[in-house]
Parts: sequence; structure tokens; C-alpha cells
Amino acid sequence: MKLTVIIVNYNVKYYLEQCLTSVRRSIEGIDGEVVVVDNHSRDGSVEYLKERFPDVRFIESNHNLGFARANNLAIRQSGAEYVLLLNPDTLVGEHTFRDVLEFMDEHPKAGAAGVQMLKTNGEKAKESRRGLPTPMTAFYKMTGLCERFPKHQKLGHYYMGYLPWDKPAKIEVISGAFMMIRRSVLDTVGLLDEDFFMYGEDIDLSYRILKTGYENWYVPEKILHYKGESTEKSSFRYVHVFYKAMLIFFRKHYGSIGLWLSIPIRAAIYGKAFTDLARMKMRKLKKRLGFVEHKKDDEATFIFDGSEQMRQECILLARRKGLSCEIRGNEFVYHVYDMDSWCYADIFNDLANHEGAYLIGTYSSASRVLITDKEVYV
Repeated sequence: MKLTVIIVNYNVKYYLEQCLTSVRRSIEGIDGEVVVVDNHSRDGSVEYLKERFPDVRFIESNHNLGFARANNLAIRQSGAEYVLLLNPDTLVGEHTFRDVLEFMDEHPKAGAAGVQMLKTNGEKAKESRRGLPTPMTAFYKMTGLCERFPKHQKLGHYYMGYLPWDKPAKIEVISGAFMMIRRSVLDTVGLLDEDFFMYGEDIDLSYRILKTGYENWYVPEKILHYKGESTEKSSFRYVHVFYKAMLIFFRKHYGSIGLWLSIPIRAAIYGKAFTDLARMKMRKLKKRLGFVEHKKDDEATFIFDGSEQMRQECILLARRKGLSCEIRGNEFVYHVYDMDSWCYADIFNDLANHEGAYLIGTYSSASRVLITDKEVYV
């Protein structure tokens, strides 16, 4: 078998449904399989999706295993030449798998490859190319120097902003949202480190791949990443898990550095976590006290790109949420693509060509669900 696509799901059945629809198109003609590991979802994901995707293999866990353990569970059952770790809140193009596989076949030193991830407004996600968070690189990132000098070879190394977007390039860290790995390399370096519950395991695996002499590559193949629909990023749990992962990585790979350097790095990680939590609490308090206006659903504007039937069905779905599609608002403009008539690659190119002009919305008559980055209309 050439490819095993592994997707870990937790309570995002509608995002996963459209992800699997795009995967079905991309894997066509490839000797491959798709495996979904469900981390004890409570939204009826497995029952809902099994009926719609009989060709997908589902592994059900009776508790939340986390990202690393869930992926490892499926990897151990795969005998494919390549393994792809894919987030459920992504969409891939019709030729994405074939093009990345072709690149890997032509570059035998490539241990793993990532792609160009687009945000929902068409911007290129900086996480598509990352450098290792060495102590100094992490320092430049946390102090804001990376953001201020994104194209500087040292100061901007965290996101490697000096690399061209339209050409393949060697990078250091590949995002776990789309990470294609050569199975023989996994056999050499080992699977994902299960000390990481979520976040950081992709950085750790990328580093271990480099340490064995293999290369990590960025391939300019576009995909869409909703980024965060599979997690809740405004909670104490998110901050706790994210910064705990940073500490695990630091202790594992840089624990031997001198005390004079380790103390300020640990302090910076704890300080950043505390600052993020404080900001989160302050935002919630301001909203509760009325100092911040709540964004209303009726401030959204929908532009429909499909048939009149598709437009009417979308309007009905939106109105069930109390939203009037006739109102022209100032906050959100969604360009809703009819997924039955558009090919995914064309959607990505169209979205990228109108970067920042609007946010993406998708609709499929098969599921009769309208999806945006902030809401699912059913």
C-alpha cells in the first residue's frame, strides 16, 4: 500500500465530513486507505460518518487519547509506504496527495513533508514553514522580534519568513495538521512521543527526523486549514496543555544546557502562559461588564457562489440561526462556495487570489450543511 491517511477526531463531525469528502477526491487512483481515530466524541461523529463513508476505517476509543496516542494507534496498524497525519478541520485539493507523494518519491532524503496551509481568509499560514524552537529562536519569538523582522535569517527563523512561498524548500518543523512521513523513517526514529497530549509532538518528531540525517520539506501545495476548530483556544485547558508541551520539548531536547540559560527560558514560558491567561480573563470580564460589544451574527454578509437552489437552501439554514442574509454588515463577509460544483484546488486559488477580501464558507447539498470558521448551520 502506498498511503495511509490518519485523521484524529474529537467532536467536529461536520468539519470532518467535508474533510473526508475532499480526501476521497484526493486519494482517488492511489493505493491507499483512510483511518479515522475518534477520541470518544460526544456529538455522534462515528454513527453519523460511518453511514456516509463506508470506505473509511474507524477506530473508536472509549476515552480521549490525545493527538499523539491516537495517531500512534493507527500508525501501528498501517503497513503503507507513507503515513499522512491530517487534521479534521482541513480541506485538501484533488491532486494534493498525488503531488506530495511524487515529491517524496523524487527526494529519497525527505523524511517528511508539509504543505502551504491557507487560513479561512486566504492568507498563507505562517505555521506552514517553521524552524526549530531552539532557546534563542524561542526567545526571538516570545519577545516579538520574529514578528517585527519576519524575513531576517536569525530573528525571523521561527517562521522562516525569508523562504519563498512558491518553491519547495527545506524546513525544520512540519505542522501536524498535514504531515506526510516516510514509514521507513518512522521505523527508524520512532512514533509520536506520547508524553505530549496535544501540541508539540509534531515539533518533537520533526526534530528527531532531522537528527537521523533525513530532511523535512515544505511543498507549495495549497490546502485549507480552519486552524482551531478541532480545539478550543480560549480556555484555561488550551493554555495549560500548550505551554506544558513547550516545557516538555525544552526539557527533552535542551535540558542539558546551563542553568544560567534554562532559568530565563522556563521563566519566559511560564510568564507567557500567565500573560495569555490574564488577557483571556480580562476579555471575558470586559464583555461581562459591557465594556466590549458582542459581535452579532446579523453582522455577517454571505455571497453565494452556486445555483439559486443552493442560495435558497443556505439562506434557510442561516435564518434558523436568526441571521438575515439580506443585511450588509461590517464584520464578516463570507464567500460561500458550492462544493458540488467547485473543485477544491480552484477554491484554494480563488481564496488566495482574494487574500483578506472575505472569509470562506462551504455548502454541500449532500449534507445540507453550511460551514464557516465560526459557525455550522444545520
